[in-house]
Amino acid sequence: MRRKVTVVGAGNVGASCALRIADRGLADVTLVDVIEGVPQGKALDILEASPIRKADVEVVGSNDYAPTANSDIVVLTAGFPRKPGMSRDDLLWANYEIVKSSVEQAAKFSPDSILIIVTNPLDAMCHVALHSSTFPKNRVIGMAGVLDTARFRTFVAQALDVSVEDVVAFVMGGHGDSMVPLVRYSSVAGIPLTDLMGAETIAAIVQRTRQGGAEIVKYLKTGSAYYAPSAAVADMAEAILGNRKRVLPCSALLEGEYGIRNLFVGVPVKLGAKGVEKIFEAKLTEEEIAALQKSAAAVNELVDVMKPKLGPVKASAGGR
Repeated sequence: MRRKVTVVGAGNVGASCALRIADRGLADVTLVDVIEGVPQGKALDILEASPIRKADVEVVGSNDYAPTANSDIVVLTAGFPRKPGMSRDDLLWANYEIVKSSVEQAAKFSPDSILIIVTNPLDAMCHVALHSSTFPKNRVIGMAGVLDTARFRTFVAQALDVSVEDVVAFVMGGHGDSMVPLVRYSSVAGIPLTDLMGAETIAAIVQRTRQGGAEIVKYLKTGSAYYAPSAAVADMAEAILGNRKRVLPCSALLEGEYGIRNLFVGVPVKLGAKGVEKIFEAKLTEEEIAALQKSAAAVNELVDVMKPKLGPVKASAGGR
């Protein structure tokens, strides 16, 4: 039996996710959106590319969740995008209800699925998804770390005029201006980044990484990034569907790791068929720990605002 992925939201991010997953032949895809005709039309367009891409998958669009039944993965992209001058945090209440209702419907039809959250503010929306789905923590995952790390690697490769394949790095913390690109753990073909660049250049790349999404929003004016986020989602989906045991930076619920409790924060995890199968605790310096805790505090501010609505986490629905 072929695997199945549902993508909620048929805007630029969602449609791009559906396209990348279908192009790779990872799974059949159901694209869901409330706007009549949009998910159906985009799904058909993607499907008609399958002979060219040599991908034997089914792609369908729907305005309701019945066709999403028994999905292995549900990708949440629905919500309002950022506009110039808006922070990810400005989207909190605008996207709260969208994520809550979408997750409740998706979980109803696919109780054993794994949720990948893309909607901003991402780490806070992971909390909404956890509470709304009643899924165990390993099956609710935020996308951002893979994207933020890809941006960091891109800028390093550009600065050194080397292949992105040879740049190793990862970014921790919340998906926002306080994210923590770990320079000390970053290298090019095994050579520490600090041996190849001056502190001023590195600091500029770190800052550009933190502002990576805002830079794109500034150019687009009426939307936010979608090509790179969808590539990140496809990598995560491939790791889960293929039980690849990839070590990727993802937003996961921490329960004491790095001294952080009951918050979704970007950390390196082992991603496989069960979702988050392990959280890796890298040895950080006092300065790095302080930066990570500052980033976590920014996430906590949003979660505290939502607590009256979230209430206690319900009992797990079980599943894999």
